[in-house]
Amino acid sequence: MTASLNHRAARRARGPESADALPSMNAPRIRWFPCALLLAALPLHLPADALDDAEKAAGDWVKLRAETSRLETSWQEERALLQAMLAAYQERAATAEAKRDLIKARTAKDRDELDAMRAKNQAEAGDLRALDARLKTLSTQLLALRPSLPPRLSDALEMSYRSLAGATVPPGERMQLAMNVLSRCEQFNRTITVCEDVLTLEGEPTPKSLQVIYWGLSHGYAADRAAHKAWLGSPGGGRWRWEAKPEAYDQVLQLLAMASDRADPDFVPVPATVARTVTEPRQH
Repeated sequence: MTASLNHRAARRARGPESADALPSMNAPRIRWFPCALLLAALPLHLPADALDDAEKAAGDWVKLRAETSRLETSWQEERALLQAMLAAYQERAATAEAKRDLIKARTAKDRDELDAMRAKNQAEAGDLRALDARLKTLSTQLLALRPSLPPRLSDALEMSYRSLAGATVPPGERMQLAMNVLSRCEQFNRTITVCEDVLTLEGEPTPKSLQVIYWGLSHGYAADRAAHKAWLGSPGGGRWRWEAKPEAYDQVLQLLAMASDRADPDFVPVPATVARTVTEPRQH
């Protein structure tokens, strides 16, 4: 209504010509005004899913912003603490390095001595391995020698030979065993041994207990008084062999009597076996 009064007042002020021209300019405005009112009165309808999505996105953004703010605040608080800890650790590292350098300077002589001892131990370990290899070779040779020893001595060295045959014997113990075998063989070789032995002889069905005299490691004589038989023993062919010598029975009994102090010493011819070693002439 106020717009119509204003329009009429304007027409009166402009006169007749202006009044004729105004209707053509204001007519469209008057027609669009009811349309605008009609559109404004219409209800606005949007999809429910779009509203839910928008509301959810807004809620997520708010939460994300709040979490970001919390993390930034927490980082600012922890950053100062971490910087302080880093400075403390750097100081401790510098102190530790200084102590390390000081200890190195003080223990330089001791470390040189330890290096020298380590090198010496390594050299001695190499010598010990070489010695162990030689001892194993010697043990193998002694084991191969046993069948050629007189039966009396071989039986006496049973425990030493059994230990030498072990593969895990320490070098010190192996040397002791080898020296025991060698010393016993040397001692036996320097003496004349008279005893009674149970011998297994060729041509005899069962072992016999006989009087035996051993002339060192080279040979021995056995006599069977009941059967009036005698045997000559000597190493040969990788073993100790007994060879029948019935013609030397009386001489063997005489040897046994002199060795037992039942007869005066005298020269007695007895059979013997002499090993011959053929050597090649040296080339000059």
